[in-house]
Amino acid sequence: MPAEAGAHGWWFREIPGGIDVSGCEQRDGWTLLYVGISPGPPRADGKPQNPQELRKRIRYHFGARNASADGSTLRKSLGVLLGDELGFELRRVGSGKRQTFAGGEAVLTQWMAENATVSWVLHPEPWFLETKLINALDLPLNFQDN
Repeated sequence: MPAEAGAHGWWFREIPGGIDVSGCEQRDGWTLLYVGISPGPPRADGKPQNPQELRKRIRYHFGARNASADGSTLRKSLGVLLGDELGFELRRVGSGKRQTFAGGEAVLTQWMAENATVSWVLHPEPWFLETKLINALDLPLNFQDN
């Protein structure tokens, strides 16, 4: 995985939660359900953007560095869809603003290792790609932008 800026697409062998994938991109038994970018767009307040690059973001989504539903729309979407099947639920922790699947995070990471793969494209300003990709593709796990 590159340590550069770009967009990443998440493909799944098993479809979580019985969602409708009839309009989704499908290739060789894999279905594209989510796209993301790293880093995000420049901040409106002029402060530097998060310098995170594709390698760190993809690893976080896959469960590295204490990943949780709170820091990943992808993990939150998958966990909500798979919680009953895999035996966990979304919970508020700490002050009540942070959300996690607690012990279910490891179960979710294992499910992703067995059922997900990722592709990427490098781009120095990936935020210009994200909206175009979300508008052009049926991406049911991109609930924040659908």
